[in-house]
Amino acid sequence: MNANMLKSLIQQELPDALVEVQGDDGAHFEALVISATFTGLSPVKQHQRVYAALGERMREEIHALSLRTLTPEQAEQIRHSAQH
Repeated sequence: MNANMLKSLIQQELPDALVEVQGDDGAHFEALVISATFTGLSPVKQHQRVYAALGERMREEIHALSLRTLTPEQAEQIRHSAQH
């Protein structure tokens, strides 16, 4: 497993998502996933959508995933406040 494979798996499940993945040791990753699919979902439900995309790989190949999920509106608010 590598960061590009992880990104691809998430994008297959959430094709509208902007996905950034870091990590190069093959087992520990950090991911930011921005998707309109998350609108109206709790953070737990958002994370569950990403974990569903990874399936069994979460148990077998990925030992640690630091996950941050945002809606496009939340991401825009963060960008806007960072500019001011």
